[in-house]
Amino acid sequence: MRKKKFKAESQRLLDLMINSIYTHKEIFLREILSNASDAIDKLCYLSLTDDQVGLDRGDFAIRIKADETARTLTVSDNGIGMSEEELEENLGVIANSGSLQFRRETEGSAEKDTDIIGQFGVGFYSAFMVADRVTVITRKYGEEQGYRWESAGAEGYTVEPCDKERVGTDVIMHIKSDEDEPDEYSRYLRPYELRELVKKYSDYIRFPIRMDMPHSRRKEGSPDDKPEYEEVMEEETLNSMVPLWQRKKSEVTKEEYEEFYRQRFGEFSPSQSVITVSAEGAVTYKALLFIPSRRPGLYGTEDFQPGLQLYSAGVMIMDKCADLLPEPFNFVRGVVDSPDLSLNISRELLQHDRQLKIISGNLEKKIKAELERMLRDEREEYEKFWQNFGLQLKVSAINNYGARKEQLQDLLLFYSSKEKKLVTLSEYVSRMPENQKYIYYAAGDTVDAVDHMPQTERLKDHDMEILYFVDRPDDFLADVFGAYQDKPFRSATDGDLELEDEVKHEETPSQQEALAFVKETLGEKVTEVKASARLKTHPVCLSSGEGLTFEMEKYFAAVQPEMGMKAKRILEINVDHPAFAALETARITDPERAKKYAQVLYNQALLIAGLPLEDPGSYTDLLCSLWQ
Repeated sequence: MRKKKFKAESQRLLDLMINSIYTHKEIFLREILSNASDAIDKLCYLSLTDDQVGLDRGDFAIRIKADETARTLTVSDNGIGMSEEELEENLGVIANSGSLQFRRETEGSAEKDTDIIGQFGVGFYSAFMVADRVTVITRKYGEEQGYRWESAGAEGYTVEPCDKERVGTDVIMHIKSDEDEPDEYSRYLRPYELRELVKKYSDYIRFPIRMDMPHSRRKEGSPDDKPEYEEVMEEETLNSMVPLWQRKKSEVTKEEYEEFYRQRFGEFSPSQSVITVSAEGAVTYKALLFIPSRRPGLYGTEDFQPGLQLYSAGVMIMDKCADLLPEPFNFVRGVVDSPDLSLNISRELLQHDRQLKIISGNLEKKIKAELERMLRDEREEYEKFWQNFGLQLKVSAINNYGARKEQLQDLLLFYSSKEKKLVTLSEYVSRMPENQKYIYYAAGDTVDAVDHMPQTERLKDHDMEILYFVDRPDDFLADVFGAYQDKPFRSATDGDLELEDEVKHEETPSQQEALAFVKETLGEKVTEVKASARLKTHPVCLSSGEGLTFEMEKYFAAVQPEMGMKAKRILEINVDHPAFAALETARITDPERAKKYAQVLYNQALLIAGLPLEDPGSYTDLLCSLWQ
């Protein structure tokens, strides 16, 4: 029997495919099973018009058989099979797809039940990633003669007549030995690992995939007090066939959704919300999305991989397709299934991103609508969601100079000084008095820290509601947003709060001299020393003026300390406070002691602002020296 050679370009492609095209070797099983599904689909389609097929849809199946002794893995189908000519066309010329040709022939047909997966004619050759020899035994529907195709790779192939009792195709892969790496190939011969691969990649192929699986069974006649067991092989259907997302929402129970969520994504906690999508138009697709009730593992770290599982006609193409999820909602888990995707040669990537952009844009609207519903109708549930993922929404709202602020601003929550709970910007504005010009906020590390800030006293005296900015993005958010509903943001630490009775403090000559003395003592540590119009019971505070805020300074100190970015330090002193009176007196009677008072006031202001002391040891010594 003469060995036939692949065409020259096919030889190069085969070598490239075995070594480069596919990311993971295990993909081969997905490809072989998809081809088997294609073959059954074709015969199913013909059975609609040909009574001689003699098979109902329930008769079709794919079978897997693993022989660890012979090191063979066989995938069999009872689909349409191939003639000798089709073997030459489909397996002799790499990248010639019989499925694609079949789709072209049936284009325009009134029948739409021809959901053919394979289109490139290269998936079959992925078998050579794990097999050193592949044998195909096939018999086409309507013919009596079967044929055997065999190849050991790029050197060529043989085709010869053979006997085959039934219509269909057997793909027999002679699995490579584990010479270089232990267990690299042998795992593709073990039933449990094969079952896992079927569940991972081919769980939703529309025909049953069956395989003999080991089961423990009690031996007949074994005594009840000492029962004996034996291992027997029983045929199992490995795939579920009907995806949950293909069923109508009204036909699926909450328990079924949660079971799918736990099993598919390895979650122990139930999801917080389920979103189903069925779209037809520029791109036809179905999606099943879950908003988690807790943060996924590694979320918020560089190792976290966002993305939805992407399917094409029930076959998983990508485990995590990040392009399907917009950045603000990267915590969402779920699946998208579309028959309209333009896949590349390996079916692992998309040739064009137009379809993805359409799907992603639609999913973004669906997710946002669900969050808005929760915020409106299930406030307690939304606040639970916010504790997990609110920071992500805030970060996304300020990224790219606020490109998404219009989309996200109404989903954001902030702690309110008056309501003593989380509120939206819309709720804040709805409560503003007519004469209030600004949305007032105060930034700090915690709610308690902000609540005790001296700078908030005057606003509270005027019964002004203050938003507490306690998340890292918040200070940037006010700067990026600028305003909300035409109401500008104004920090409690700003110099002019524009309150009705706010007037500039008129210092006496003695007070002016004392303030100048403090500025001279502190030198370049502060930009300015002035009498405060905002302090009531506290002696001192720092304000930053325009530009970089203290919260921004702390952020940059944490992430980019080498930049050395610092906000201005304007020391505001309550000239009506006893501490300032003591400083005034000491300036005249004991200037050295007055300098120590000035240093203490400055360090207190740093502590109140949550800024690090320049030298904590020296500050401690300074305090102790005042007791002497």
